[in-house]
Amino acid sequence: MNWINASSGKTDRHILSETEVSCPFRPPEGLRFCVHHKEEWKTMKAYVRALLSAALIAGTATPLLAQDLQATVSAWEERLDARIGVVLRDASSDWEIAMRADERFPMSSTFKSLLCGAVLARVDAGQENLDRRITYTADDLVTYSPVTEEHLDDGLTVSELCEATVTLSDNTAGNLLLEAVGGPEGLTTFLRGIGDETTRLDRWETALNEGAVGDPRDTSTPSAILNTLETLLLGDVLTPASAAQLRQWMIDDAVADTLIRAHLPDGWVIGDKTGAGGNGSRAIIAFIQPEAGVHYFAAIYITESDADFALRNQVVSEIGQAMIAEINAR
Repeated sequence: MNWINASSGKTDRHILSETEVSCPFRPPEGLRFCVHHKEEWKTMKAYVRALLSAALIAGTATPLLAQDLQATVSAWEERLDARIGVVLRDASSDWEIAMRADERFPMSSTFKSLLCGAVLARVDAGQENLDRRITYTADDLVTYSPVTEEHLDDGLTVSELCEATVTLSDNTAGNLLLEAVGGPEGLTTFLRGIGDETTRLDRWETALNEGAVGDPRDTSTPSAILNTLETLLLGDVLTPASAAQLRQWMIDDAVADTLIRAHLPDGWVIGDKTGAGGNGSRAIIAFIQPEAGVHYFAAIYITESDADFALRNQVVSEIGQAMIAEINAR
């Protein structure tokens, strides 16, 4: 067996071509992947997957090898017969764990953090005002609009709409803000302008949540959307005040308590945005701060699954738990 260094990509001995695989066991300190002879790996992989599946099906609170992020994701993919894309990265270094990082997944409501970033960029440019009040009618309401449906008489400010969009995922609020930035095309244009050549929004709420297999509309990759989130929060696209506002809206997310947040150690800070849609899709993007000045960015995307909503939440929660364990192990 040869261990591959996570940062250099080099082995301590030599690499056997055609046999490089993700290792389900925790490697020595500073290492992330291992290489086996092909037949040895086939036998070991089958054995480990059987153990993982048995633990998950048995309903254990924490899956076998839960601290190994890759093993947890692989086990859930096997059980659900789904695609799961995961990225966990340290913003201050090249450290990253990624699976299906460059595959497209339905964004569902995770796009709403990017949308409010676009709104704040317009505020910074003097093209928008957070105090501007937007009015609308009952004809504008779409499914799941817990805040906007209560304000048909008086409307909401741009700031209040962003808060409703990010913290409660209010779909009508999302559409009203999309209109303010030029619709799905306007948001996509904004993303291209800040260096995101991958993420695309094509439809409005709630059609954008369809999640049809192979449909590139309203999709991103785990890697691309985290790059953009990091750009918005830590880059120079937004003023410090606007970046802090976006960060606070994400910290105040009120619909993610049972997901990654459920495993957060005391004193840590998380800001996130969730999403759900057709074809068994579930998603979350997040920044995680173990301490001030330290930023990790995380993405979990699930699609092409028959799992019900509760089971998809369990998957996100357990993958999130494994992410926290990986950060703690550094």
